[in-house]
Amino acid sequence: MKKLLARTSFGLAGGFVVASTGSASGALAEPVEAKKLHQHVTALCCWLGLWETLAAQAELRGLSWGAGRYGLGLSVALVLGKRPGWRPLAAMLPISLGVQLGLAMWRRRDLNPLQQLAPGVYRDRSITRLDLAAQAGPVPALHIVPTGGTQAAVCVVHGSGGDKCFYAWRLVEVLVQHGFAVLLIDLDGHGESPRAQAFPSIVTSVAGPLAWLQAHYGWIGLLGMSLGGAVATRAIAEGAHCDALVLWVTPPRLRLSRAAYRRVQLLEALRIIRLPLVHLFRDAAPQHIVAAWQTSGIRAQIGTWDLFDALDLLGSLAQIKARAPRPPLLLYYAGRDAVVAPSSAEAVRTATADWSEFRRIPGASHVSLPIEQAVIEGTVAWLGCARELGSLAAMNVAPTPHQSNHTQSPEQARDRHHG
Repeated sequence: MKKLLARTSFGLAGGFVVASTGSASGALAEPVEAKKLHQHVTALCCWLGLWETLAAQAELRGLSWGAGRYGLGLSVALVLGKRPGWRPLAAMLPISLGVQLGLAMWRRRDLNPLQQLAPGVYRDRSITRLDLAAQAGPVPALHIVPTGGTQAAVCVVHGSGGDKCFYAWRLVEVLVQHGFAVLLIDLDGHGESPRAQAFPSIVTSVAGPLAWLQAHYGWIGLLGMSLGGAVATRAIAEGAHCDALVLWVTPPRLRLSRAAYRRVQLLEALRIIRLPLVHLFRDAAPQHIVAAWQTSGIRAQIGTWDLFDALDLLGSLAQIKARAPRPPLLLYYAGRDAVVAPSSAEAVRTATADWSEFRRIPGASHVSLPIEQAVIEGTVAWLGCARELGSLAAMNVAPTPHQSNHTQSPEQARDRHHG
């Protein structure tokens, strides 16, 4: 009996010691876990403060949740307090990016750039929805006029699968700022057009709007992207008028197998992720940039590959080149284009030698080039110079030696003209 009591007492004592030790460990563990949590929360807030400050400094409203008012103060206050270690900072970096985007999407849910193209009267422009007469039927269009009016307009022709509003807000903004009216049109088979994509009727969806512009403006620029460039060039070759022609990533021919097409889609999706494209977030939250990609698709009687063959870009350029006078020509191509091979871009360059100005953007892709800020600003500056030189010619002003050299870029002429 004594031995049993002794063993029981020993067991209870041991249990008490173990229980006591466990309670002590739990008491110690709780502050440690709380400290770790505090460090991670502090690290997250530091990152959010940094991202908010950077977004505000770069004027990227679509990536900001606090309009830059809280970012710097938040980061400074936290760093002056309990500074987090590098491990919590590293762990919270990817999480902070997701939180920043989520907060921005919620805070900027009304920041939709397509609203900038809605018909109405604005501080610096008016926008009117039109149906313009054309040989094959009316062409849906948006007519954007700077406040105070202008005598110069630019017709913009979108690419295959797009429509008149497809990522056009930034281009419209820069054109209006430089005193141009803008006409955005829907090609046949695209957007609001009631007709299917067909040849040769698709050419009239550019020729008709150009005739309308010629009746309302003294100077007309024409900008075509990819398929839109091929249609625009064919329209000019067949007699439509413009005073300056710009082609962006327009292929002379397009033939891809099903496997090659899937590969092109993958490469273009990867290559569109470029730092220069962050300017889109000045006007849009992330969800609106994604939503702007959605279009009505293509309604076609002729496939896009066959349509490029029928339009015959190189043949159209040869016809225009043989004329006198001919409109100045600017060509933009992408260095990482998965759609237009380098040999195709070179073929266009060779066909327009001693006439065009050729520019290649090394890091751009077929999809990214039309929304690159450098391309937009470079194109509008070139159009401005072409307009200026055209005005001098209309006034019968004798060209200076640098103006008579057709290999000179409009930018060079502009810089010298303005000293």
